[in-house]
Amino acid sequence: MAAGTIPATNAAHPGPMRPEQGKSARLVSLDVYRGFIMLMLVSGGFGFGVLQAYPGWSWLAVQVEHAAWEGCTFWDLIQPAFTFMVGMAMPYSLGRRAAAGDPWMRVMRHVVWRALVLIILSNVYSSWGAKPGQLRLQFINVLCQIAFGYVLCALILRLPFRSQVAAAVAIFAGYWGLFVAFPGPQGPWSQTGNIGAVLDLQVLGYNYSGYYTTINFVGNALTILFGCWAGLLLQSDRSHASRLKILGGCAAACLALGLALQPFIPMVKRLWTGSFLLFSTGWVVLMLMAFYWVIEVKQVKRWTMPFLVLGMNSIFVYSLGQIGISGWLNRGLASFTGNFAFLGDLGAIPQKICVLAGLWYLCYWLYQRRVFLKI
Repeated sequence: MAAGTIPATNAAHPGPMRPEQGKSARLVSLDVYRGFIMLMLVSGGFGFGVLQAYPGWSWLAVQVEHAAWEGCTFWDLIQPAFTFMVGMAMPYSLGRRAAAGDPWMRVMRHVVWRALVLIILSNVYSSWGAKPGQLRLQFINVLCQIAFGYVLCALILRLPFRSQVAAAVAIFAGYWGLFVAFPGPQGPWSQTGNIGAVLDLQVLGYNYSGYYTTINFVGNALTILFGCWAGLLLQSDRSHASRLKILGGCAAACLALGLALQPFIPMVKRLWTGSFLLFSTGWVVLMLMAFYWVIEVKQVKRWTMPFLVLGMNSIFVYSLGQIGISGWLNRGLASFTGNFAFLGDLGAIPQKICVLAGLWYLCYWLYQRRVFLKI
């Protein structure tokens, strides 16, 4: 069995299995990192956007907004981190099923079922509050993007590791080639009229707002696959030092390659271009290393509980944000806080923090009762 491969099984004869597969000790750092990501996802930028009017703090306001088109801010790293963590969980979940003797087709049926549930949830959330005549099918929500990438990565993980790398390179090159072969009015990475936009218009009959495209899932799938490889590494019997060394080398390589490609492939999150894919992955891996080093290596864990509350219920946290619970909490709390109007526009910051505290407590209530939403 090649390293980095999720073993195949069949009903008659389960495939070979490494002892650690399906039985690895849970890494607290992964749940804490996931909780940090969810905190960022539902924070609304902590209201820091109002700091744009304060010259000394405008840099912080920029970091809690997406880049208008080209470039990469901290806010642009949240979705890559989210999808990367989905990939990290895959070797554990698929490995457990393989260890239990589930045949490959049963595992794939489960994978496809999860993907379908995510697509349905995605469309429910995207249409929440819309009038009946405004309902329309969409595939750009992060859950849809994860669903497509999840199925693709589950198939790739059955290959030997070298073949997985070859598949990743082929997908990377093919995605780049598609945009180059069918350029838009301003070239391959045109904001309007690129191949992704053309396909959406032909298939769905409309284009998404914000210049997003459905085929972004191709680049997103590679982010998930990189997460799978990181999960396999952390599932191995390597030492902490060895794991961190490999992760550090990969992070440096991704950052360097992303910057090197930028003059040829612009860094555009809304198209999940190759340079953005690599650059964002580099930062995501560096953040993972920080959590891993503090929690698993140094064993400093007393501060982790607030993040664990969110990380153990990530789908619930995401769902709360999508159906507008934040807005409801904001309006209710404003009756008591007055939106901290005495602080002027800076009142948006403590108001956002109060809303976030309310969301966190809902998760904490479930955490105390060991209630975790799973798909």
